[in-house]
Amino acid sequence: MSGYTQRVRDSILPLSVVGILPDAFAEWSFTENTIDHEAPVETCQLCGQQELRYHFEIANAYTNGRLWVGSHCILQFDVAVLEDGRRLSPTEAKRHLTKLTQKMQMESCIRALEQLARSENNPILSGALDYYRRKKKLTPKYAAVVFWKLQAFNIDHHPSFFQVELRRAQHIADLRQMPTSRVPRFWSALSTAQRRKAVELGHQPPTG
Repeated sequence: MSGYTQRVRDSILPLSVVGILPDAFAEWSFTENTIDHEAPVETCQLCGQQELRYHFEIANAYTNGRLWVGSHCILQFDVAVLEDGRRLSPTEAKRHLTKLTQKMQMESCIRALEQLARSENNPILSGALDYYRRKKKLTPKYAAVVFWKLQAFNIDHHPSFFQVELRRAQHIADLRQMPTSRVPRFWSALSTAQRRKAVELGHQPPTG
């Protein structure tokens, strides 16, 4: 038996009624409880994977056993993910867990923007916070200032967590006028499709 399988056995079976794998996982389901530790510092209590930022709680229906795990283990071991009493298919479960992760990322962005708005009395920063709360996105103009200021104030953040609007003509114009020094962090916040669109419009990605 591999060390990985043994770790899973030792974690799940003492908290389950059934004493064999994979049958024991039929007793478990995702509780919808999540934790963002704000840094990759935690460990999956099922498989032992380290450097997890996000924890997802699973519980046993019969023993009330509970474990905090990574979303990968929920999918890999087919732990039930329920919605309105219906068990989701693997594809639906993956989509559901992805949405929860994105929600935690958005909340992390709002916390960073709130801290930034407290750090400097600047109407652009307070406007960016209000806009992100309402739209769940930043305009390129807001993003350029926000990423610059987040770095200047040494506020922990992940540019890739932020969603950036790139649809309107004004957004494209703002992108073209962005100072070169602010491009790298802005670029890291764009999705693959947005980067492709930016390149098509003549805005080249940063090098190096």
